[in-house]
Amino acid sequence: MDVVTRADEDLLLDLLNTTPVVAGSQVDELLGPDAGRWAADHGGTGAPAEVTALREARDAMQAVVSGEAQASSLAPLLAQVAVRPRWQDGALTWEVSSGDGSTLAARALLAWAAVTERSPERLRPCANPECCRFLLDRSNANAARWCSMALCGNRAKARRHYRRSRAGDADGTAQPG
Repeated sequence: MDVVTRADEDLLLDLLNTTPVVAGSQVDELLGPDAGRWAADHGGTGAPAEVTALREARDAMQAVVSGEAQASSLAPLLAQVAVRPRWQDGALTWEVSSGDGSTLAARALLAWAAVTERSPERLRPCANPECCRFLLDRSNANAARWCSMALCGNRAKARRHYRRSRAGDADGTAQPG
């Protein structure tokens, strides 16, 4: 029974990453007038109750993935969730629903459970201490460290290069450019 799809895993990662650092300050993409649009863009209704459920689920999952909370803290978020089989277009599919408007959040929570069961340690915070994003390492080597090579990975490599070149200048071993 595979209830969780790749789209649900993408939803999970997108949800976890709704608190990025922008211009040195952490922002919350699920607050303000665009929060409903974020939910609607990810298959939800965009209703205020749904956005509230998404924020609650996101905050709880971020704490668990960061090691600040136990996985059992997520259990209350699943109280109203139901998963039902459905025959659609000649195939068996699974429908996730919630009586309290938290279906989108429930899909993300189920994706978290599937990812942590199938691929332990693959969902983790970015290695950049200044970043608030998360990554889902799908590489064979399980060696990804950055939420994005273009963002955090490149910055870390540039800082490391700068430190090495400055250290070389200090001891007279720097190579001319």
